[in-house]
Amino acid sequence: MGQKIHPYGFRLGPLYTWTSRWFANDARYADILLQDVLLREALTKRLKPSGLALVEIERSINKLRVILHVSRPGLVIGRGGTGLEEIKKFVEMTLRAIAHKRKLGKTAFDQTKTKVEVVVEPVKEPNLSAQIVATNIGDQLVKRMPHKRVCMQTLDRVMTSGAKGVKIKLSGRIAGAEISRRETYKTGSIPLSTLREDVEYAEVPALTKSGYIGVKVWICKKSNN
Repeated sequence: MGQKIHPYGFRLGPLYTWTSRWFANDARYADILLQDVLLREALTKRLKPSGLALVEIERSINKLRVILHVSRPGLVIGRGGTGLEEIKKFVEMTLRAIAHKRKLGKTAFDQTKTKVEVVVEPVKEPNLSAQIVATNIGDQLVKRMPHKRVCMQTLDRVMTSGAKGVKIKLSGRIAGAEISRRETYKTGSIPLSTLREDVEYAEVPALTKSGYIGVKVWICKKSNN
């Protein structure tokens, strides 16, 4: 069986919900979708030290709500909520820049009409978030740490945190090798074809001196059933 379907998209509806929640007609759909994609990229880059796991975007007629799931909420909120105001201004500035650069017309961000709200949600267990785990692995590979030790330590850490199973796949010029290859590290159970299983997935590129190394992480959480 080919491993070609995204674990999140496969479970969309029965287990997960959409990370962007809004309605748009045919004329505006592509422009708003582009705004969401570019805004997520900007926030991921800006909030990387905070351990960003997920960005949810909700839109209504005159309101845009951004929900940030982070492992270190204190870094985002700041002292007295000053950090939250900075993030709000950053979101407004980014949306205006996107609208101006892409010439989106009708969907151009209007600060006078659209109210931006930023909400910070803490991630209870960072070691069970595939995005955070993949980002940590990528950061360690960039620092030229031994890839086998990094992966084995990550497997132990995730399983200790209460996961049912975890799989890590590296691809590229691992350890600066001349020929690119793939390596897979796995422990526990990862039932990818079972809809009711809560499987988180993330892929992160790690730019090393030898080139990019792709990091893919699957984490199967223990179900409450």
